[in-house]
Amino acid sequence: MATTHRHDAAEDRSEDGSSSLPDCGDAIDAITFEQILEMDDDEEEREFSRSIVYGFFEQAEGTFKKMELSLQKGDLRQLSSLGHFLKGSSATLGLNKVKESCELIQHYGANTDGTGTMPEDDDAKCLERIKESLAKLKVDYAEVEKKLRQFYHDSS
Repeated sequence: MATTHRHDAAEDRSEDGSSSLPDCGDAIDAITFEQILEMDDDEEEREFSRSIVYGFFEQAEGTFKKMELSLQKGDLRQLSSLGHFLKGSSATLGLNKVKESCELIQHYGANTDGTGTMPEDDDAKCLERIKESLAKLKVDYAEVEKKLRQFYHDSS
């Protein structure tokens, strides 16, 4: 006699009771992301959290383009503003590495060091650091985007 296996949502939970968010190391703060997931009405569809996450994807892609243009123009002030903007959005979702890179861009764009405490008067140095931080930001973003698309069962 064949045994049927009923899928139970509890099977998708880890030992700490979280849903099946893949282990992302320090790239995603699981506690923060779980708070977003708790607002979903349906754990299968996850319409609420999906809309927030996919909205962030669109926002990040648009912000990257603006950052590239501002970098070409040497517009440190705009780069600082864009870094600050994306830092807030990524922090809301618990995207730690993305947030950290955005914070660096914010600080360098404000003519300060990476901590935001020491002034840096050399615009060229700040722009070079932003260029490096933006490259890292895009790598970190691609990593979490891939993990989150997998989480939402999106193969695109």
